[in-house]
Amino acid sequence: MTKKGLLLCVCQGTCPSFHKMDVFEVLNQIRREKLVDFVALHPQLCAEDGDEYLKTLLKNSDISELYVAGCDPTMQKKMYRDAFEQAQFDKEKHFGVDIRNMTTEQAVEAIKKLLADVVNQ
Repeated sequence: MTKKGLLLCVCQGTCPSFHKMDVFEVLNQIRREKLVDFVALHPQLCAEDGDEYLKTLLKNSDISELYVAGCDPTMQKKMYRDAFEQAQFDKEKHFGVDIRNMTTEQAVEAIKKLLADVVNQ
């Protein structure tokens, strides 16, 4: 059985670009609507412990799609590349969305749009 997951990365929770949203409510709305199989919050996926988290999560997993809401998707691809390679996770199964400077509602809508766009590819 394959799984879809959403990770929310919040730049340590101190970056002003995340202060307009309730990150827990973002995750709760996506979770309650069962749009993915699991949700998680990480303070800084681009840090060394973020790499370790990604490797641990993805190594030998049945995750078919990993969505990351945080910074720019192009930056995400560059920052997570090594962790994906070490976990032998297909980088084409990673989909990112930038939610910086959004309200809770805007972030939820951006994530929903990404999920719908991937389904409609």
